[in-house]
Amino acid sequence: MIRLFFIICCFFCIQQEEPIIAWNESYKLSWSDFKGTPTKNERAVAVTASGITFGFSISTSDDEVVNFTSEVHAHFYPQKSWYKKEQADSHVLDHERLHFDITELHARKFRQRIDQVKVSNGVRNQLKSIQNTINKELSQMQNRYDSETNYSRNVDAQTKWKIYIADELKKRSQYKQVD
Repeated sequence: MIRLFFIICCFFCIQQEEPIIAWNESYKLSWSDFKGTPTKNERAVAVTASGITFGFSISTSDDEVVNFTSEVHAHFYPQKSWYKKEQADSHVLDHERLHFDITELHARKFRQRIDQVKVSNGVRNQLKSIQNTINKELSQMQNRYDSETNYSRNVDAQTKWKIYIADELKKRSQYKQVD
């Protein structure tokens, strides 16, 4: 007997009605995508809310895992993203776009690691472990990016990061989401 289980795990809690923008290499975020209200007394000029959604299904036969499938998506959350119109410019927008690209890079790393998982009864734990690791790595890179670029103020560092992320995305192009 084959049974099918479906589990969805999200790095960020979202409501199903909340609009999202899926990462797409042919679409670049614009300020009109940032629909949230700036946080009062916040020093930041802009905030990008993005995250990875992850789901998987496992097929079993006689209590043995016989197959699994998964889905990984990088999303931008317009209602949680905002900017201060009087302070934002195209340079800041490029910085915010790169935050979303970093999220896509980690979605690709996630897919790459899942691709290496072998079918076994431990697959559920393996997938959850990969999810936890990717989540930590994503957070660390986002923080390092802000720190090294001084939140976009260090133009040279910003340029280096832009080149680095473009190269990393290209290296993992086989793991981009297929629509």
